[in-house]
Amino acid sequence: EGPEIRKAFRTQDKGWMIFSADYSQIELRIMAHLSGDTALKESFEKGEDIHASTASSIYGVPLDDVLPEMRRMAKIVNFGVMYGAGPYRLSQEFGIPVKEADTIIGAYFARYSGIKSFVNETLEKARDNKFVTTMLGRKRFCHDIDNSNQRIRMAVERAIINHPIQGTAAEMIKLAMIAIEKKMRSEKFKAKMILQIHDELLFEVPQDELDDLKGVVVEEMENALPLHVPVVV
Repeated sequence: EGPEIRKAFRTQDKGWMIFSADYSQIELRIMAHLSGDTALKESFEKGEDIHASTASSIYGVPLDDVLPEMRRMAKIVNFGVMYGAGPYRLSQEFGIPVKEADTIIGAYFARYSGIKSFVNETLEKARDNKFVTTMLGRKRFCHDIDNSNQRIRMAVERAIINHPIQGTAAEMIKLAMIAIEKKMRSEKFKAKMILQIHDELLFEVPQDELDDLKGVVVEEMENALPLHVPVVV
């Protein structure tokens, strides 16, 4: 339904276009950078479909035999496990027994052992320091990490893993926006940057500026905050 809803939007000026640019799987790329996980980094360096690659691993089938449903489930696992979803949560998401969900998580961490280490080390540091930071140093305090209430404690743990990743993604796109704005001013673009939605930027642009704007936006977004894996827009 998303693309259909988007068709309702129009530019202010006739003959202009709405131009959209978004980061490809930026949170997983930041996870690859922060965790240093060999398999995840290798997948991005090879330009593989990361969800298909995960599906191939957890279902034990060749990449070419990954079905759309397997890829969809692997995508949920990639994001869910990364943010601390346990067997019960995954079993609810997939409608499968908890034991089967536990097997999937085990297979996931067997492939991406660096992510498991990153999660454990991040939680350990948070327990010692009572805060976690993004790549650029923004802190999220977590005084409830030792709370005796398991529900509260687990929610805090999920937020602790989430912060360095989503917080860094937010920093990256803000740096890109500043750089793009400067370039648009110095090169006297008529185009306007109108909206940021998570990992996506929207512009209104006259057709004759489209190619030039695209070049500026892609370059500044991809180079805003370099990682140890390729950043793709």
